[in-house]
Amino acid sequence: MDSAIGRGLARVSGRPVAPYQSAVIRIGFALTWLLFLLREWPHRDELYGPGSPWSWDMARSLIASNHAFTVLLWSDSRVWFEIVYTVAILASAALMLGWRTRTSALLFMIGVLSLQNRSVFEGDGGDNVVHIMAIYLLFTRCGQVWSLDARRARRRRERDPRRAARDPYETNDVVGVVTWVAGAIGLLVVCALGDLSMFWASAFYVVLALQGLWWLLRKYAPGEPRAVMEMVANVVHAGAMLVIVVEVCFIYATAGWYKIQGSRWEDGTALYYPLHLNDFTPWPALSHLMSSNGVVVMLITYGTVIVQVAFPFTLFNRRVKNVLLVAMMCEHAAIAVTLGLPFFSLAMITADAVFLPTGFLRWARDRLVRAVSRGERPAIPAQRDGGRPRPVAAPTPPGVDTLPG
Repeated sequence: MDSAIGRGLARVSGRPVAPYQSAVIRIGFALTWLLFLLREWPHRDELYGPGSPWSWDMARSLIASNHAFTVLLWSDSRVWFEIVYTVAILASAALMLGWRTRTSALLFMIGVLSLQNRSVFEGDGGDNVVHIMAIYLLFTRCGQVWSLDARRARRRRERDPRRAARDPYETNDVVGVVTWVAGAIGLLVVCALGDLSMFWASAFYVVLALQGLWWLLRKYAPGEPRAVMEMVANVVHAGAMLVIVVEVCFIYATAGWYKIQGSRWEDGTALYYPLHLNDFTPWPALSHLMSSNGVVVMLITYGTVIVQVAFPFTLFNRRVKNVLLVAMMCEHAAIAVTLGLPFFSLAMITADAVFLPTGFLRWARDRLVRAVSRGERPAIPAQRDGGRPRPVAAPTPPGVDTLPG
C-alpha cells in the first residue's frame, strides 16, 4: 500500500497528468466559444450589447443581488462593449492555439463570464458547460502539448541546447514580463475606479502575485524552491483535471436520473416532442422521418437514459467506458444535426474527450501529422549519376519535425 501511494504521489507531482486530454479540452472549449462568438457577430448587440432586451439596468440589478462577475457593466457605452467582445474573440483564438496559455486562459475566462453574465437568459445549455470549464481550465497546465508554447520551447531547445540547459524555463521572456506589468497596471486602475468587488479584486491579485512568484522562483531560485514549485503546479493541475472528470460525471448522472423521473421518458416517447418543435427542426423532413417510426423513437429515448445513467459507473472498466463514450459522442453529433444545437453538442463532445485514451489521442496526432506531411511534401527531383537516375531525399516538411508532443 505504501509503495502504491508513493508511486501515485510521484506520478501526480512529477509531471502534469493527462497532458493530451487537457490539451484537447483546451482546444475544444476555446474553439466552441470562438465559433459561437463569430457566428453571433451580426447579432452581438442584441445578445450582449446595449441593444439587448435584457437591458443594462436590468443586468446591473441582477448582478447586484448575485454578485456575478462581468466587465460589461463597468460601462454602458457601445465602444466598451465592442472592445470586450473583440478581446473575447482574440483570447479564444489564443487559447485554442496555446499562445501564452496562462494569460490567454485568464482572458478567456474573463470573456466567457463577462458575456454570459451580462445576459443570463441566452444560451442552450452548452454555455453552462463552457462557463464552468473556463474557470477550471485556469488551474490546469493545458499547454504542455499541442500548443504554440510547447512548440516555442522545443524550438528553443533545438536552436540553442546549451542556453536551454542553463535556462530551461526561458526566464528572459520579455513578452511575458510586459504582459504581467500591463495586467498589474490595468488591475490597479480598475480597483482605483471601484469597478471590482472585494472578492474578485482579491482573486485577480492572487493570480497576479502567483504569476510573479512563479517567474521569480524560476529565475532566481534554482534547485529545491523551483522543484517544489513545479510539484505544486502539477498537483494543482491534477486536482483540476479530477474536478473536470467529476463534473462531467455529475452532468450525465443528474441528466439521466432526472429523465427517469419524467413520464415521457418512462413511456419512451420523449424524443417525439422536440422533433415537432419549430425551434428544434432545422431539417423538418429528417425530424418527421425519425418521429414517424415508433420503434426508433423508443430505442433512442431509452438508450439515451441508459447511457447517461450508466456512464459514471463504467469508468472502472476501460472497454465498456470506451464503447459508451463513442455512443455519447455520436448522440451529441446527432443532436447537433437533428435539433440544430451545434455549440451545445460541440461543448459536450469536448467534455467527453477528457475520457479519451492517451493512446488514441497520440494515434490521431500521428495520423494528422502524416496527412499534413503527404500534403506538403514536394515532388522528389532526380539527378543523373552515370546515366542512372538517383533520387534526392526530399527535405523534411516545414513544421512537422517541430510539432510538440
